[in-house]
Amino acid sequence: MSRLIAAMSGGVDSAVAAARAVDAGHEVTGVHLALSRNPRSYRSGARGCCSIEDSMDARRAADAIGIPFYVWDMSEEFADEVVEDFIAEYEAGRTPNPCLRCNEKIKFAAVLDRALALGFDGVVTGHYAQVREGGGGLVEMHRAVDMAKDQSYVLGVLTQDQLRRSYFPLGGSTKPDVRLEAEARGIQVASKPDSHDICFVADGDNAGWLTEKLGPKPGVIVDESGQVLREHDGAYAFTIGQRRGLRLGVPADDGKPRFVLDIEPVSGTVTVGPRERLLVDALDGIKPLWCTDVPTGELDCTVQLRAHGKEHRARVRVEADGVRVELLDPAEGIAPGQACVIYEGTRVVGSATIARTHAAAADSHLPV
Repeated sequence: MSRLIAAMSGGVDSAVAAARAVDAGHEVTGVHLALSRNPRSYRSGARGCCSIEDSMDARRAADAIGIPFYVWDMSEEFADEVVEDFIAEYEAGRTPNPCLRCNEKIKFAAVLDRALALGFDGVVTGHYAQVREGGGGLVEMHRAVDMAKDQSYVLGVLTQDQLRRSYFPLGGSTKPDVRLEAEARGIQVASKPDSHDICFVADGDNAGWLTEKLGPKPGVIVDESGQVLREHDGAYAFTIGQRRGLRLGVPADDGKPRFVLDIEPVSGTVTVGPRERLLVDALDGIKPLWCTDVPTGELDCTVQLRAHGKEHRARVRVEADGVRVELLDPAEGIAPGQACVIYEGTRVVGSATIARTHAAAADSHLPV
């Protein structure tokens, strides 16, 4: 039997994960993470994961399961490690994934560290992923059975030490089954909708939120020839691959839609062009984190480049300053700042932050 902290967001997944940990014979204590000292400043209602309503839902779920429950103030760590990082990355012209950063810095670093300091053995969460015993005394993280809910991408930042103390009871289940189980257990959040969008952007308007934080920083949108199409109030309102909301007014010569191809944060220049110019067939990753042993030589594998993106066949080579990824299946609209998560079959090898991409040859085909 282990003493576990159950990170309870107020949703159905974390509640059922905590209940299953109890059923497995563990001594479980529920903890809700207060990520803002003014929760109303973050997203409210069922669309978020850090509202006042979520805290109350988590407490009711803990009562139904019959476990102790506490609220841990993680607002300072969250602001420093997630919110400020999000702002800095957009200001630098990159596109971060705050959920991945929250898992790395908060849920499986700050929370786990505090749990261990208090005498607990590990953390149980409602993430859809699987941890298995591997060879050579290692543990492995694999994709969830329910691929539609698989969250191994945002967990690709976990180290071997963290994986040894992480419990994911939902990895072998489907979401409909989890909801039915919650209802059978009398957990009131059984039908609560999943959270969406970024929890600390209260109204879902990322561009407006960034403008409020960073202030207007005028620049221009240009085509590939350098012709100015219009002015804008901040390059951080755009991301690579964006099509909607460009408001260019002047159509392209061929009449086809245009997409954001490049963002230059110093001058504030946003370059747009045709969709086929979004294709990349290689990328360089920095700050690699390995879930298992560091690969040697060239690794034939697959990579996932977005939280809900498809896998791409790839060859990965570990270098002194990061990783080099050659994409056998070219990818579209990949932005610096996003994560590249590396897989061998269903096993997560590790991840890296995309530093730069390399355009595919002109005769490459767009992904279907």
